Amino acid sequence: MTEFDVDLFVIGAGSGGVRAGRIAAQHGAKVMVAEADRVGGTCVIRGCVPKKLFVYASRYAEEFEDAAGYGWTIPEAPRFDWPTLVAGKDRQIDALNAAYIRNLGRSGAELVQTRATLEGPHAVRLGDGRLVTAKVILVATGSTAYRDPALKGHELAITSNEAFHLPKLPEKIVIVGGGYIAVEFAGIFHGLGVETTLLHRGDKLLRGFDDDLRTGLAEALEKKGIRLVLGDQPVAIEKDGDGLVVRTKGGLSLEAGEVMLATGRKPNTEGLGLDRAGVETDGAGAITVDEHSQSNVPSIYAVGDVTNRINLTPVAIREGHAFADTLFGGRDVVVDHLGVPKAVFSQPELGSVGLTEAEALDEFPAVDIYKTSFKPLKNGLSGRDERMMMKLVVDGTSGRVLGCHILGHDAAEMIQMVAIAVKLGATKAQFDATMALHPTAAEELVTMREPSVRHRR
Repeated sequence: MTEFDVDLFVIGAGSGGVRAGRIAAQHGAKVMVAEADRVGGTCVIRGCVPKKLFVYASRYAEEFEDAAGYGWTIPEAPRFDWPTLVAGKDRQIDALNAAYIRNLGRSGAELVQTRATLEGPHAVRLGDGRLVTAKVILVATGSTAYRDPALKGHELAITSNEAFHLPKLPEKIVIVGGGYIAVEFAGIFHGLGVETTLLHRGDKLLRGFDDDLRTGLAEALEKKGIRLVLGDQPVAIEKDGDGLVVRTKGGLSLEAGEVMLATGRKPNTEGLGLDRAGVETDGAGAITVDEHSQSNVPSIYAVGDVTNRINLTPVAIREGHAFADTLFGGRDVVVDHLGVPKAVFSQPELGSVGLTEAEALDEFPAVDIYKTSFKPLKNGLSGRDERMMMKLVVDGTSGRVLGCHILGHDAAEMIQMVAIAVKLGATKAQFDATMALHPTAAEELVTMREPSVRHRR
């Protein structure tokens, strides 16, 4: 008889936790997975998937406008129905939630839909009071939307969680933040006809991305009609009749039907019982782990956003899979967190992999920059004044491509494929030797012959 009730107990059935539980069960482990909410986690339930569906919906306004240049006549002004979109999104999420549950069951893992907290290095307390012992515990509770408690009236605002379930669209919205969520929802609400203001304390959007793309995106958003208020921040959110008003440090009063806080997310560790088990966290509340996702307590591991390494769904999935293979599959697998591609589904879209120009200059004595900006062929007949930008960051000594950054339509689709080349250490000469595919926007990636800038130190 085994010493423990299960070999593996997973707290959290998001992308990372589900993958870890499934793979461990397929390796023969006895697995129990606990989830207090719907199965699928932030990405599936209230993040990437519903967000991308909303992005698709919001793009149609421009598509209808562009159709005229291609000979199409729209008989009457298109009308958008918010409840129809929300209902369609809910059906899709329901289907994915059910698929995650089925896949867990097929793998042999047991799902318990209740809250679970740590009671010790090998013990978990379920919401119904049961105590379950486990040889190994994996924490995969993800992250949660951050609200600054010092912001007066923050309770009057929504976060991305509530944005997916609004009973109706507001006429005006103020979005606070300058990261992924803020710029993506700015494009969504604007595209659906909402007067949108983006309020960000920094002087540029999307910290951590290449500066040229950050500048290019800001210019494109303003050209679309989104109001950017940079270098300022809210000090209070107040009721104003049937609406709200945001008071800023710079003295502005921004009226809105809704205010959305998109100032980041924090590791979801509050009330988890980490202190009872002796698990160490960092200053942000994230569980500190090593390269194998193991915490300071040998029997407790953590993957995904709760570790605050790279907070992207594919990274959580890879970490969960590596964890299960290492502990239950007899393979020592370490996740490589370098060269991870990133996409922001802003409008226009942004894709990035590898080093930015600034990062390359800090690390390499010789850096060559290849950059192009052009109007895509599709915009020729439509008359849309939106340009595309592509940028390669190259080691001036070896010729290796250190980074690639794209702003424009389908940037995310392109960057996924470029990421393979960057991961393999492809050189600029190898990019040049690759035949262009015409007519495409992506062909520009292999036709940039002369560097725009040569940095030497």
